[in-house]
Amino acid sequence: MRDTPLSNCEREFIKQAVIQKKRIDGRQPFDYRKIRIKFGTERGSCYVELGQTRVFAKVSCELCAPKATRPSDGVLFINVELSPMACPSFEGRPSELSVEINRLLERCLKESRCVDMESLCIISGEKVWQVRTDIHVLNHDGNIIDCASIAAITALTHFRRPDVTVDGSNVIVHPLEEKDPIPLSVHHMPICVSFSFYEQGKFLLVDPTDKEEKVMDGKMVIGMNKHREICTLQVTGQMLLLKDQVLRCSNIAVVKVAETTDLIHKALDNDRQARVKGEKFGYTESVAMDTITTNEMEPEEVDMDEVEENVAASLKTIRESMTTVSSDSSDVEILDKEVGSIGEGGPSTWDLEEKELVEEQGHKVTGQRSNNKSKPDVVVLDSDSEEEDVIIMEGDQLHTKPKEPAFNTKKGSSTESTNLTQLQTKSKPKKRKGKPS
Repeated sequence: MRDTPLSNCEREFIKQAVIQKKRIDGRQPFDYRKIRIKFGTERGSCYVELGQTRVFAKVSCELCAPKATRPSDGVLFINVELSPMACPSFEGRPSELSVEINRLLERCLKESRCVDMESLCIISGEKVWQVRTDIHVLNHDGNIIDCASIAAITALTHFRRPDVTVDGSNVIVHPLEEKDPIPLSVHHMPICVSFSFYEQGKFLLVDPTDKEEKVMDGKMVIGMNKHREICTLQVTGQMLLLKDQVLRCSNIAVVKVAETTDLIHKALDNDRQARVKGEKFGYTESVAMDTITTNEMEPEEVDMDEVEENVAASLKTIRESMTTVSSDSSDVEILDKEVGSIGEGGPSTWDLEEKELVEEQGHKVTGQRSNNKSKPDVVVLDSDSEEEDVIIMEGDQLHTKPKEPAFNTKKGSSTESTNLTQLQTKSKPKKRKGKPS
C-alpha cells in the first residue's frame, strides 16, 4: 500500500506558510516539538515521544564469537522495525525508509564509537558480548530519525549487562540476584537533527512533520554530540546547498543537541532516584489516566450530623403534607365496600355491563334502564326489494344482547300479537307492470 499523497491545495498551503515563516502546528521554523522520555521496569527499555511520533527501543545482550577482523571488540547490532501500526504505508517488510534509518543510525552510533566495544570483550577471539538494539516505530508523524536516535542512545545508557566470571576457558554469567549488573561504557551521546529545505534551499525547517516532509525539496540530517563533534551527515534530495547553509544548520544543531542531552540526563537521574527510593517507576506508571475508575476512587468521610438533619427535615415535610391532605379530605363519601369518593363523582362504570355491576355490588337491579325509555319505533321501508324490513335501534341496545321476546302461551293474549307484529313483520313484494325481461 502506497502513502496517500497530499492534494494540490494542501501542498500550496504548506509552501506558502513556509515562505511566510509559519507552520501548520503553530511552531517557529527552528522550534522542536515537545520531547518526552520514559523508561520501562526492565533495564534498557525506553519510550520516546516527539510530538505525535512515538518510538520504543529495547536493548538486550548475549554471548557470541567476535568478528575475525576485530577479535577483542564486542558487537553492536541495530534493527529498526516499521510496522503498519505506525502508518498504513508501512507494509511490514523492509522498505527503503527502514533501510535508510538503519544505516544512518549504525553510522551515527557504531562508527562514532560512542559505546566502548573493547569493554564488551570477555575472552579475546572466543567470547564477547553482542548488544542488540531493537527500535520499533509505534506512530509516524514525521522525523522518525531524530526520535529513533534519541531512543537508541537513551536505551543504551539505561541498559545494564550481567556480570561474568572467567575461570580458565569457562565463563560464568551471574544472574541479577547474585551480582549487580554492569552499565555499558558510553563515551558520548550522538543525536540526529533533521532539516527540511524548500524553494531550492532558500527556506528550511527543523523537525519537520509528516506533511512537511511530503512537500520538501530535500533533507539534511546531522548527527552530533554536545562536544560539537559531527558524527554523521547525510543530504538527500535534488538540491544544491551552499557552505553558509551547512554552517547555519550545524550551529542550530549544536543548540538542539545540547538541550536534548540535558533532557536525557535529567530523565536518567529521575529514574535512578525512583529505583533507589523504591518509588513507582516505568512508563506504565507514568501514563496519565484520562478517566477515573471505581477502583481508584478513595472513600470520602460522611458527616452523620448533616445526614440526620436532612432526614429530620424530610420527615417534617412529609408530615406537614399528610396533615394538609387529611384536612382537605374531611368530606369523604363511602359508596360501597372498598369504594369511596372525595367531592363530586362516584364509582367508575368504565367498560362495565349491567350484569357485571350487579355481581360486584351484590344486589339486583330493580328496574331495567330500557323500561324508563320508550321502545324504539319500527320503520317499514316500502321498496321494490324482497329483503326484510330495517329496524333502527338506539345506543343502549347496541351494547346489550337483544332479549328474546317473551311469548305468552295463553291464547288470545295481546302481548303475543304485539310482539309478533313488531318482530316478524315483512314487506310484501309489489307486482311490476310490463312484460318480463
